[in-house]
Amino acid sequence: MYVMKRIVFSWAVSSALVVLSMIDGAAQSQSYSVRGRVIDRLTREGIPYAAVIIVGVEGSGNVADSTGVFVLDGVRPGISQFSAIQLGYRTVVTPEYRITPYTPFIEIEMDQDPTEIAASSVRPSPFLRSVESPVSVRVISLGDIEKIPGSNKDIARIVRSYPGVSYSPIGYRNDLIVRGGGPTENVFFIDGVEIPNINHFATQGASGGPVSILNSDLIREISFYTGSFPANRGGALSSVMDISLREGNKDKQAFKAVIGASEAGVSASGHIGKNTTYIASVRQSYLQLLFRLLGLPMLPNYIDGQVKIKTKFNTRNEITFIGLAGFDNLRLNENPDDKGDEYLLSYLPLLKQETFTVGATYKHFSDKHIQTVTLSYNYLNNRSNKYLQNDDSDPLNLILKSSGLEGKAQARFENRSYISSWTIRSGADMSWRHYDSDVFRMMNDGNPMDYYTNVGFMTWGMYGSADYKAPSGKLNVFAGLRTDGSSFSKSTAQFWKQFSPRAAISYMPWKAWSFNASAGLYHQLPPMTALSFKDAEGILVNKELEYMRVFSAAVGADWKLMDRLFIGLEGFYKRFMDIPLSLATNVPLTCIGADYGAIGEEPLVSSAQGRSYGMELLVKWLIPDKISLVGAATLYKSEYRSSPSEKYIPSAWDNRFIVNVSAVYDLPRYWSIGAKASVIGGAPYTPYDEEASSLKTVWDAAGRPVYDYTRYNGMRLDPYFQLDLRVDKNFYFKKWALGVYVDLQNVTFSKIAQPDAYLSTGVVLDESLPLSEQKYELEMLELTSGTIVPSVGITAEF
Repeated sequence: MYVMKRIVFSWAVSSALVVLSMIDGAAQSQSYSVRGRVIDRLTREGIPYAAVIIVGVEGSGNVADSTGVFVLDGVRPGISQFSAIQLGYRTVVTPEYRITPYTPFIEIEMDQDPTEIAASSVRPSPFLRSVESPVSVRVISLGDIEKIPGSNKDIARIVRSYPGVSYSPIGYRNDLIVRGGGPTENVFFIDGVEIPNINHFATQGASGGPVSILNSDLIREISFYTGSFPANRGGALSSVMDISLREGNKDKQAFKAVIGASEAGVSASGHIGKNTTYIASVRQSYLQLLFRLLGLPMLPNYIDGQVKIKTKFNTRNEITFIGLAGFDNLRLNENPDDKGDEYLLSYLPLLKQETFTVGATYKHFSDKHIQTVTLSYNYLNNRSNKYLQNDDSDPLNLILKSSGLEGKAQARFENRSYISSWTIRSGADMSWRHYDSDVFRMMNDGNPMDYYTNVGFMTWGMYGSADYKAPSGKLNVFAGLRTDGSSFSKSTAQFWKQFSPRAAISYMPWKAWSFNASAGLYHQLPPMTALSFKDAEGILVNKELEYMRVFSAAVGADWKLMDRLFIGLEGFYKRFMDIPLSLATNVPLTCIGADYGAIGEEPLVSSAQGRSYGMELLVKWLIPDKISLVGAATLYKSEYRSSPSEKYIPSAWDNRFIVNVSAVYDLPRYWSIGAKASVIGGAPYTPYDEEASSLKTVWDAAGRPVYDYTRYNGMRLDPYFQLDLRVDKNFYFKKWALGVYVDLQNVTFSKIAQPDAYLSTGVVLDESLPLSEQKYELEMLELTSGTIVPSVGITAEF
């Protein structure tokens, strides 16, 4: 297997070099024209004679005409930002755009500001923060999405380069673990529409999976909140990911094809008539081929699609439709290469999953007010199947058969008013949530658990907030209040128990320095898998569960050197309350979720507490068209206790330290090379109970050893280091563009020792004993994980 992995590595590199050698020099030096319009954010009218420049390019730019339309000629291909400057308006910097023959029409929105008396007095900076979240938010740009090494343009892996985000180096999953919280505590939005998960093969009740369901080619920018959550984004304890999609091309019909090591896809951007634009994509994976080549025990296959359609009825009214769908099938590679693979095959289930989200957002612009109405529905159907020793020839071998169908229909309304230096937001949301589940599972005593549940209830929320931005620009203040309720139970319906106040302040005493602070109380309903669990008599077991709560606070300081260098230091503290605790294992629900299937289908009580606290450092160094460096370090502790009378012990996410340094260097002739070095502290783990695991009834129920929960998280793994590399080469022609990339994860072939495990030999030691006392002979396994994961791809835009 080691030789095979080396062959894969060599094949990935040599294939890319052969392709490049055939076409290098064929592309001529190109430049393109960029068209757009500068408009007033509120009136939607064009701003005449605004100056538009390319950020970081001296002497670039042009002046818009009397209607606000501008044309920039001779723009160099690649990734660029633009800035608009005009008397009486705040200088604005756009998100990043990829400049190709098919760059879409760019709309730049500006806010009025009578204090701007000199249109050229401000130099634009890409290091921006919002008023409501001056701390604990990272804006992830197109350049980060395109080129961060080791991410393969996967959103959940991209955010690992920033402070506070942990991950497990064991396995190939995208569990989002933020500031010591679990993967159940995150929410996701696309253009204001909530989506239940961003991963294929999602863990029901959590947020993880092995690969992103989102096509990053359609994403413009990501606002990633690790605290200081906006009042209009409810249901999160650890993070909010707010994803903005690109706009369709109103001038041309453009297409992009991608062929990679694990998937192939095509995306489109264009227009339907004068007032409607669209973007869309479809992807088909052949990840199972790569996994089989690498000798991995799982063979995942998926298809996904995305679409966005936007219609502008006039300058004051527009509507946007969003669609997202994924279809997943996880099979097993039943030809294990070693005992480690045989161990994984002993418990990994077969999985089939379908998910989709549809939504529509209507916006009305009314002078100093913007009204937004959003309707959406999301759906997840998750099915798992497992036979003992993967032998389905005998029905008695069935140890797991489950299906869980979850849906959420939601309506949201928001009004945003701009009054002098104030921005006032108010809104409400209401949803109908339902969950149907049919579960058969063998228990450790040899008896099956077989139940069906069908639960539906309403949830609702209201919020209001106010932002103040001082005319001098030195002081920003935010205050907000949110409350949520649910008809699930009498307790959850008492919305006054879920009041969620929050506040933030940012002060800039000097031009380069700012000091920031935020604090808030946030609530989240436990997952539907937990709320809908029933006993053999059909009675809801977890009817007394409360909303989960966290108090979160952060303070920080930033130093900026114009548009080149940013250094930020931030401290945070989180206290978790009313967390569901398993009555069977005495482990909080938030400490699990980094595995396949579903979590929460067991008796729970809202008694657990937790805390996490630490320091984060972020350094960003940017030189346009030359270098982009991001360095992030986090020192923290994450602990929990089963009740207020117990002592704190390490949580499952207590890695203690995380360090990531990534850099991308742009070379001549549109080459770029990047590297990312990651170091993460060892996570605590629970050893297996050899005596209990050897019992025949116990092993046959799960196909794997069971944990010794009396020693929960009593041991710790070793720290782990990983180095990733990425090389990109782009060719720009007059009417099309070609790109080639090689993305290599773990080029050092780093290994991490996993907890010692046990594998049944299938030999019963004494068959004369009663069944409940019979034991298997167990074989101890010393497990390690870690291999290079290569990805080679070609993109063509035409």
